[in-house]
Amino acid sequence: FRIGGAVPTVFSYFSEVLAREKRGEHLSWLCMFWMIGGIYASAMAWAIIPHYGWSFSMGSAYQFHSWRVFVIVCALPCVSSVVALTFMPESPRFLLEVGKHDEAWMILKQIHDTNMRARGQPEKVFTVNRIKTPKHIDELIEIESDTGTWYRRCFVRIRTELYSIWLTFMRCFSYPVKDNTIKLTTVWFTLSFGYYGLSVWFPDVIKHLQSDEYASRVKHFRNEEVSHFVFNFTLENQIHSNGEYINDRFIMMKFKSVTFEDSLFKNCVFEDITSLNTYFRNCTFVNTAFYNTDLEQYKFVDSELINCTFFHTRTGCQISFDDDYSAYWIYFVNFLGTLAVLPGNIVSALLMDRIGRLTMLGGSMVLSGISCFFLWFGTSESMMIGMLCLYNGLTISAWNSLDVVTVELYPTDRRATGFGFLNALCKAAAVLGNLIFGSLVGITKAIPILLASTVLVCGGLVGLRLPDTRTQVLM
Repeated sequence: FRIGGAVPTVFSYFSEVLAREKRGEHLSWLCMFWMIGGIYASAMAWAIIPHYGWSFSMGSAYQFHSWRVFVIVCALPCVSSVVALTFMPESPRFLLEVGKHDEAWMILKQIHDTNMRARGQPEKVFTVNRIKTPKHIDELIEIESDTGTWYRRCFVRIRTELYSIWLTFMRCFSYPVKDNTIKLTTVWFTLSFGYYGLSVWFPDVIKHLQSDEYASRVKHFRNEEVSHFVFNFTLENQIHSNGEYINDRFIMMKFKSVTFEDSLFKNCVFEDITSLNTYFRNCTFVNTAFYNTDLEQYKFVDSELINCTFFHTRTGCQISFDDDYSAYWIYFVNFLGTLAVLPGNIVSALLMDRIGRLTMLGGSMVLSGISCFFLWFGTSESMMIGMLCLYNGLTISAWNSLDVVTVELYPTDRRATGFGFLNALCKAAAVLGNLIFGSLVGITKAIPILLASTVLVCGGLVGLRLPDTRTQVLM
C-alpha cells in the first residue's frame, strides 16, 4: 500500500526539478535504483534466508528464523529514505500550483546557487525576479470562516478534499491529456500483463522442469518385509509399496520426498524424524510410537492408526536449506533475473535523450515480444534462466521509457495523480497475468508464449503513437 503511494510521487517530484536536456537520462538513472533495490533484496535473500541455523526460539510458539533477519535488513533502506526526505525541499512547481510563490522562489534560488557552486561560478547571482505562475483555481472554501462546530468544519474539509481529489482524477481524462491517458493505459496494461505474467511463469516452469527431472530418478521398492531393523540413515526420492515393517526402529532420520503406500507398520518406533514431502498413503500403524518427530496428521493420508502414541510432535518445516538444495534456486534465479536488468538500465539511461523515449519504448516492447518466441526451445533449466535474463534485459528499457513519458505528458496539477492511476492499473494487470500464466504451468507453453508476445507487440505499437516529449517543457 505504501509503495504504491510512494512510486508516483518519487517520479513526479524528481521530474519537476530536472533540466529538460538531461531529464530523460536522470529519470532513467532513478529507474535504475528500483533494479538496485531488487538486486539488494535478492542478494540478501540468497545470503541470509538459506542459513536456517540463524534462529532462536521464544517458547514453542515463536521462532525467530533467518527470514525475519532478512525482513529487518530489507527495512533499513526504507528507514534511511525517510531520514533523507527531511532534508529535501518541496517541488517549486507544486508550490506555484498551490499559490506559495515566495517559497517557490526561494527553492529556485537554492537550486541556482547549488548549481553555480558545482560549476565553479559561486559569484553568479540569481537574477530571476518574475515567475510565470499558473492560473490557480481555488476549489476549496474557507473552512475557518465557517461558523459551525468543529466536527462540522472537519466534515466539510474532508468532503471538499475528496471532491478536489475526484476532480483532479477526472481531469486526467479531459482535454488536452485524454487521448494520451487512453494510450498510456493500453501501454501500461500490456507491458505489465506480459512482464509480470512471464516473471511468475519463468520460475514455475523451471521448478516444473526440476520436478520432472527429480521424479525421473525415483526409486521404487515393492513388497518389502523388514523386521527388527534399525533405520538411521537418510531416505530420499523413494516410493515403498506393499511393505511390512515389524518391530523396526526409525531413529535420527531424514525423509526427503518419500512415500509409503499400502504398507503395515507394527510395533515400530519413530524417533527424531524430520521430513520433507513425505507421506504415508493408505498405511496401517499398530502399536507404534512417535517421539520428537514432525510427522503431523496431514502426512497420514487415508491411513489407520491403531493404539499409536505421539510425543513432542514438532510443527512446521524442520528441513534446512542445506538438506533441500533446490530451495537455493528460488533465490538464485531471482538474483540472476534482477541482475540481468543492469545492462538494459545503463543503455536506456545513456540513449534516452539521444534516440528518444518513443523509439526506445516501442522498440523495447516489440523486441521483448519477439524474444518470447525463443522460450519455445527452452528444454532445460540453464536455457530457461538464460532466456529469463534476456527477456528482463530487453523489457527494462520499455519500463524506463514509459516512466519518463508518463511524467512528461501530464501537467503538474495532475502528474502524480495520472502516474498513480496508471501504476494502479499496472498492478491490476500484474495480478491478472499471474493468475492466467500461473494456471498454465505444466499444461502448455504455446498459450503463455503467444499471449505475452501478442500483448507486448501490440502495446509497443500503441506506444509509438504517443507524442514525443524529448524537447517538451514540463507543463
